[in-house]
Amino acid sequence: MGVEGGMKCVKFLLFFFNFIFWICGLALIVVGILVQMALHKTFMIRDVTASGGPIVLIVVGVVIFFIAFFGCCGAWKENYCMVTTFAVLLTLIIIIEIAAAIAAYVFRNKLSDVVQDSLTEMISNYSNSSAEFRDTVDHLQKDLKCCGVNNSTDWRNFKPDKNSVPDSCCRNVTTNCGSGTMTDATKVYQKGCHDAMEALLKKNIQWVIVAALVIAFLQIMGIVFACLLMRGIRSGYEVM
Repeated sequence: MGVEGGMKCVKFLLFFFNFIFWICGLALIVVGILVQMALHKTFMIRDVTASGGPIVLIVVGVVIFFIAFFGCCGAWKENYCMVTTFAVLLTLIIIIEIAAAIAAYVFRNKLSDVVQDSLTEMISNYSNSSAEFRDTVDHLQKDLKCCGVNNSTDWRNFKPDKNSVPDSCCRNVTTNCGSGTMTDATKVYQKGCHDAMEALLKKNIQWVIVAALVIAFLQIMGIVFACLLMRGIRSGYEVM
């Protein structure tokens, strides 16, 4: 009876962990989509390598979403084959996540260059782009309280006088507040957006890493419980 009760507990724990996986998979999909949108719409980072992380999050989220459902069915029906397949697939997911973490670490070292190139392109295309693009750039500078890439002088080609910046660079935004005030620190932010954006992205990456570690711990626990349930089923003990 002790073994039977223990296996019954393992069964329900595995079912519970799979429900958590199902929620985590859904969360990864949502986070991946939001990060992808932020990189390409809010931050306007065009480098294809930047999309690697969000795409991996979405793919892993979709896979976890379906594997969790598969694991729930296997645990509930006490099907040895389904539980074994679940454990193997979950192990593969952990390997993929480790690879993604390594890729994220490598990208972290390249982040500064990607941000630099993206912001430089942003400034170059500002005057000749759509109103939506300009609004996105303006919101970026307002939110981060910055101006240009490295400093406000990056906007020197913005107007013929070589001394004007977009109004979004102003400390107090009003119409034409950026005209002739490029180096006026009392009216225009002198700090560039590069450092502020890089710091924000690194902070978000850290939160993603923390979330990934939590999910990885849950996945390892899921594999442990799956192995225990597999042994119980294989030994012929009745779980119910």
